Amino acid sequence: MSNRFGRRKFIVYGSATLGTSLLLKACNGNQTPTATTSPTTPASPAASGDTIKVGILHSLSGTMAISETTVVDAELLAIEEINKAGGVLGKQIEPIKEDGASDWPTFAEKATKLIDQDKVAAVFGCWTSASRKAVLPVFESKNHMLWYPVQYEGQECSKNIFYTGAAPNQQIEPAVDWLLQNKGKEFFLVGSDYVFPRTANTIIKEQLAAKGGKTVGEDYLPLGNTEVTPIITKIKQALPNGGVIFNSLNGDSNVAFFKQIQAAGLTPDKYPTMSVSIAEEEVKQIGPEYLKGHYASWNYFQTVETPANTKFVEAFRAKYGQDRVTNDPMEAAYIMVYLWKQAVEKAGTADDLEKVRLAAVGQAMEAPNGSVKMFPNHHISKTVRIGQVRDDGLFDIVWATTGPVEPQPWNQFVPDTKGFACDWTDPAKGGKFKA
Repeated sequence: MSNRFGRRKFIVYGSATLGTSLLLKACNGNQTPTATTSPTTPASPAASGDTIKVGILHSLSGTMAISETTVVDAELLAIEEINKAGGVLGKQIEPIKEDGASDWPTFAEKATKLIDQDKVAAVFGCWTSASRKAVLPVFESKNHMLWYPVQYEGQECSKNIFYTGAAPNQQIEPAVDWLLQNKGKEFFLVGSDYVFPRTANTIIKEQLAAKGGKTVGEDYLPLGNTEVTPIITKIKQALPNGGVIFNSLNGDSNVAFFKQIQAAGLTPDKYPTMSVSIAEEEVKQIGPEYLKGHYASWNYFQTVETPANTKFVEAFRAKYGQDRVTNDPMEAAYIMVYLWKQAVEKAGTADDLEKVRLAAVGQAMEAPNGSVKMFPNHHISKTVRIGQVRDDGLFDIVWATTGPVEPQPWNQFVPDTKGFACDWTDPAKGGKFKA
């Protein structure tokens, strides 16, 4: 597979995250949702005729296709279900797919095309934070709307994005707490070399320092790189008697990583690995024999027992095949289409994005993962779960919160953002304010 990730692109879109102070200024705290301080919402014929156009923007090729193509499947399932039930405001949803090709500038180009040429009412898209960071200026400059379905590093709260994946306090932080209580105090951090893993690890290091844990090592691979032997050597040197591996690798790198840590004898009894980007689809493609016994932290697993999940899994398999699996980003992508639909129906329009944005806050539903609700910070409440990989590639849920956890975009362990919050329903607060 060709690798489209040159070091120059990582410097532009990811390596700025090496400076924590740069990372923590992702949002301008002076932004407000009022018409006097925001660009004018562009006139859009997205809902002209009998259809409402929406964009679907994910990697259908390149290193991230292993994860993102399944998210597209979930979004298309939701659109099909909504259309069969009568559509939105009496109109059918017309999806327009674009391939970000695992390349950040391409994501920005395709986002611009969907907004300017296709005149979509909203875009459902992105996986990596690098792709989201690349399109963020497009959506903000054009005052348009992106719905983003993947857990991420936080430290961002945009008026123009609705985040249906987990914030760090809904995935990463609970996973660290659970590991400290159950698996050990010494952590080696492994990640892909872009914004999400680096920011996540900044948070983890602060959390470990605050709670008596220890970071014994930290290393990164460019996306798509499979040269994992040097990292495994460092892990064995830093943790000669075993310890926790916290894994935020993404894409194809995980295939090589899990196969080689097993070959090197880093088994889950001594070296439990907690992943935050490995779900059922990735386990299936890597091979459950390489991941059995390791852990992942998510809000949703296919094994969640709710009526909504039974319906979701059955519908997904009926459309795509009985051998297919569901996972957390797919579930977050599926429900975000429904939350957008509810917001449009409450607003009474798909074209007036200011009305849709205001209507989206407070939208709630019984999702496959449990009850969810959109908060004024444009993130949703979610139940947190930790799963352990079993023989069939699904997860046994070994721990869960008692109910939904409210989202915190600005991290409360990192000194630069401790005490800050986000509220787009209050013009005096906006994307970042001292709570």
